[in-house]
Amino acid sequence: MCSPSGLPRAIETPRLTLEPQRVEHADEMILVLADRDLYKQTGGEPPSLVELRSRYAEQASGQSPDGSRGWLNWVIRERDTGVAVGAVQATLRFQRGSISAELAWTVGVAHQRRGYATEATSGMVSWLGRHGVETFAALIRPGHTASERVAIHIGLSPTDAVRDGEVRWVRRAPSPPSRSERRAGWS
Repeated sequence: MCSPSGLPRAIETPRLTLEPQRVEHADEMILVLADRDLYKQTGGEPPSLVELRSRYAEQASGQSPDGSRGWLNWVIRERDTGVAVGAVQATLRFQRGSISAELAWTVGVAHQRRGYATEATSGMVSWLGRHGVETFAALIRPGHTASERVAIHIGLSPTDAVRDGEVRWVRRAPSPPSRSERRAGWS
């Protein structure tokens, strides 16, 4: 799933490149994440450069401190300009022989309303699916219409589960056809 350096591989979409996140990206991403309007729906404050570098350094390890979760993070770039416009991430859990991914996406205010979140998240989900991820989820604050639209586009549906005021949206990969379905030509 990762390159020899331990970073996930770059992902290309029609208009974007998802570039594996490195600590050095903090210097550029601080500008993308600086607009306070970005936090109106989700809460919180823009990070300082020191906080962002620290976060990216921790994420660079590729796993949570206790080793229970894997972390894959990408910076979203416009292919034509090379400008960083946001980030996507997947937190992986390995349970009972299957892999699930909790997804998150952020696009800077200056780059919103162009479909970048949907395109980048779709590209990430497609890549993760090809690498064995079977279940996808995201936590979305009720009424965050833009994120709800991204979730719907990638096939997530809201559940009754709520964590810290956010609704858990889930999509499970379709099960492979059974032997009888394959024999009947359903695959």
